[in-house]
Formats: sequence, structure tokens, C-alpha cells
Amino acid sequence: MRKEIKAKMKDTADYIFHNPELSLKEYKSSRKLAEFLESEGFKVRWGIAGFETAFAAEWSSGQDRNEQGKNVQTGVEPVIGFLAEYDALPGLGQECVPRQQQDGGPGHGCGHNLLGTACAGAACDLKDRMQAENLPGIIRVYGCPAEEIVVGKIRMNEQGVFDDLSVAVTWHPFDRNRVSYDIWQAQDIKNYKFYGTAAHASKHPEMGRSALDAAELMNVGANYLREHVTDDVRMHYTYTNTDGPANIVPAYASTNYFIRSNKWERTEDASKRVDNCARGAALMTGTKVEIERVTCNKEMKVNRTLAEIFYEEMKKIPAPSYTEGELKFAEEISEEAGFDNRGEYFTGLEPLEDEPVPLSIGTDVSDVSHTVPTVMLSAAAMCKETPLHHWAATAQVGMSIGQKGMFYAAECMAAGAYRLVREPELIRKAWQEMVR
Repeated sequence: MRKEIKAKMKDTADYIFHNPELSLKEYKSSRKLAEFLESEGFKVRWGIAGFETAFAAEWSSGQDRNEQGKNVQTGVEPVIGFLAEYDALPGLGQECVPRQQQDGGPGHGCGHNLLGTACAGAACDLKDRMQAENLPGIIRVYGCPAEEIVVGKIRMNEQGVFDDLSVAVTWHPFDRNRVSYDIWQAQDIKNYKFYGTAAHASKHPEMGRSALDAAELMNVGANYLREHVTDDVRMHYTYTNTDGPANIVPAYASTNYFIRSNKWERTEDASKRVDNCARGAALMTGTKVEIERVTCNKEMKVNRTLAEIFYEEMKKIPAPSYTEGELKFAEEISEEAGFDNRGEYFTGLEPLEDEPVPLSIGTDVSDVSHTVPTVMLSAAAMCKETPLHHWAATAQVGMSIGQKGMFYAAECMAAGAYRLVREPELIRKAWQEMVR
């Protein structure tokens, strides 16, 4: 990878880290990433799928593109898509120090300052390789907003943004280096809004119909439901409205639910049963309930062909090494945060698992994997046992530890994509697996 690309990557990652923006508000972050790609010869289109902060940056070798469609089956040049993200999380602003020093603002506790930047760097490196060998193909980097609220790629996928890709490639910062041969969970995210009747809670309680009682009874029902779902189902909730003094019967109350499992069919079934808990609670309390689906996504559809190809390429690339200062930082932050890593802060590439690994988290990348063969890598952008969405993750992704993981991920993604461009029969094999 050219030194100029790495310098631009560092500058971009630093800028996005120090200008954290929440989902759908990533104006500076998306613009910075697009400027990086434009400086490397990519043409950028904005407003993808109606999002102000979504873009598609494209470079083409200039070969005939009259028939794209499912290009791998028509013999037309491959189209490699990199899925970039850049949204931050609320309340996770943190200085790059090995102790909790948060500012209360948004922060990159999931490493998306590195995620999108590495995808851009990989695309630029792949472009250099293709130009050097005069290889036909198209490279696209999709600037995907709002991953943290599971919206961006869902809508983009629904509107056909990814339909003509040969392969989709991405990564995620984690605490280890591996091909993410994982089943990220299928999710159904809903708001439950209860409407009752206000009354004086002491003088005329009989006239009131408590929306808060309904919300609480719904949650009781959902908690009893946990006994009667499969072990992989997760149901978690929070109250999103608790306004008003206790001497008024609450006329409105609302909850937000995440309902997840490793298969969409089980998620959908559990979600319908949670709906019935809400309806039953409304019936018990004489209130009304409105059920609002915020978003939903399927589980990740892994592709063994792509996993093996990218794993073989990752084995050829040395994992990052760390300075004494970086190891000291990892030691201090592990002690401060109570990580049980026993002094083993970083390791090399982990073996590719024989079977997919179920995860208890979700991503909107999953829906893309049902449209086009998709591969995701993981790279250590933080020391072992660091959880995502944690102040210690923010502290590490904003410094050299995180940036080393970013460079490694970019090189690995570029190497795997380069092999696909050189050996398009591998893309056909990935598609054959995809449609089985």
C-alpha cells in the first residue's frame, strides 16, 4: 500500500474520531471520507437511497459495461463493493487515555472512524493493483450512514443499491484478527406506545386508565415469555417516556424493544408474541397500544467460499506488532477497566472456524448478505476483552493501536478483493453457494 494512501487514512480516521457524529447526522464524517476517495480518482454521487449522508464512490477500469446485472454470470467485469460506516454513539466521547475520561458527547465506541476509512484505503489499494496489471473491473465504496440504529444499509438494500455487485466486502474493529465467519443476529426493533386516560391519582383513581401500568404489565409478560423461547432469542427493552408527577395517572407511556435471534423466523415469531403481550396489557388496563416497527434485519448469510479466500490472503499478511508504549497503554487500560485478558493483549491471526459462529449482536450488513455474496473481516483495533460500545474501545480506536488494526484490515480486504478480480471464477463459485 502506498505511503500516500496510509497518510490519508490516518488523517481521515483522526478527523472522523475528533468530529464524532450520530446516525443520520454524519455530515462532516461522510464528506471527509468522500474527499479522500475523490483525491484518489473516485467519482462520488451523493444522496444514495435518499440519505443526505450516503454516497457511492466509483472507479472503473474503463472496460465495456453495457451488461452489468448479475455480472459474474454474463462475463462482464466484476464489481467489488466496500461497505463503509462512520456514525458514532451517544455518550461515548472519551479522551485517548487509559482511564475513563468521558465528555458526555458522542464518541466512536464501535470504531467506525476506522471502519469506513479502512474500506476507502482498501479500495484505493485495489485500484492501484488493477491499474498496474490493467485488470478489468469496477470498484465502489458505499458510504453507509446510520448503522448504529440499523437503518442505512436496510433502506439502501431495499432500493436496490447493491443489486449489481459481484461481491460486498467490509470489516469491523474488534479485539482480535480473524475472518468474521459469524451469524450476526436477525433483529426486530419496535416502539410500543400506550395511550390511557389521565386522572387525579388519589381523588379520582377510578377515572384513570394508566398507560404506565400497561407498559409495566407488557414487560412482565415479556419477561415470562423468556422461558418459552429458544436459547438464542434475546428480548431487551427500555422505557422511553416517564414524564409526569406520581399524583397524575399517566395517560401516555412508551417502551423500545430489541428482539433478536440467530434466524429471522425465530425473531419474527418472538416479536409477534411480544406484540401479544402488549395487546394483552392494553386490554387489562383499558388502554390502547400502538405498535411501531422502527427497523428490522435478517441474520448474516455467511459465504464459505469468500471466507476461505480472504483467510488464505490474511495468512500472508503479518499481523500488527506493537511498541512498548502501546503495550503499556493496553496494560493500563485493561487494569483500569477490569479486563480479564491475563496480560495477553494482542495475538496474531486466529484460525477460520469450521462452522459459522453465532453472535449476540446485529448489523445492517446482514441484509446485504442476502442480496450479494458478502464477506466481513475483523481486526484488532483494541486489546483483548475490550467490549464494543465502551469507553475503553473509544480510547483505543482514536490512537495508534486502533490505526494499526485499520491498516491491517485495509491490506487484508484489498488482498482478498484483488484475488477475486484476478480469478473471477471464484466469484462465480461464491454466487453458486449464495443461491443454494
